Amino acid sequence: MTGRLAGKVALVTGTGGGIGRATALAFAREGAHVIGCDLDPATSEETVALARDAGGRMDAIAPVDLATPDGASAWVDAAAALGGGVDILVNNASAIRFGAIDVLSYEDWSFTMRNELDIVFLVTRAAWPYLITRGGGSVVNIGSISASRGAWFMPQNAHGAAKGGVLALTNHLVVEGGPHRIRVNAVSPAMTQTPHTTPMLEDPDGPAEQILSRVPLRKWGQAEDVANAILFLASDEASHVSGANIPVDGGAAVVG
Repeated sequence: MTGRLAGKVALVTGTGGGIGRATALAFAREGAHVIGCDLDPATSEETVALARDAGGRMDAIAPVDLATPDGASAWVDAAAALGGGVDILVNNASAIRFGAIDVLSYEDWSFTMRNELDIVFLVTRAAWPYLITRGGGSVVNIGSISASRGAWFMPQNAHGAAKGGVLALTNHLVVEGGPHRIRVNAVSPAMTQTPHTTPMLEDPDGPAEQILSRVPLRKWGQAEDVANAILFLASDEASHVSGANIPVDGGAAVVG
């Protein structure tokens, strides 16, 4: 532990596994009081136990549905009360439905927008007054390289559109947050090995090898890789960084 986030209160959404869990554990190791949430109480508590067993400070609330105004506000208010304020917000939680444009239903499109774009708006809106009261802080949104390029191995139209909205929202919040010393940045992963993606990546008949062939580093990203980029943006080391979008993709975003 080097204390890069010592004394900070960090709200992280979707801490039950994957990137959210890795981020919560990294933040706790660096001295933050982490307050997480998830839809799944069991996996949420697993993350809390891992953080505490490693000597970190973490609390979490679950189940929480952040894709509703009341759910987002209630969690942020409870988290701010637990921590005595808010210094950092990481908008990680999301849920996606996939399908080609002539197959995807409007219900599935709307579900994806609600759980990948609306959720970022709702949680950030709820946390904004706390960040202003604190005299500034850091917001890190999770984007995707699918926001700026088509995915050839499976249709991701709703996911890409939602994450494109997240990146556009990030840019506007940079301007709105500047006078309040609130920094807003994004991290955009490519294929990352998590509990959700591992079955596809380990499927011998799946697209794993074809996907990997388009990654210059020829390896999968791990949740910890993304968490490390988030940690930098959340820390005071990035005190003059606002409006950045860091790809964590092994170079995939530059491949034609």
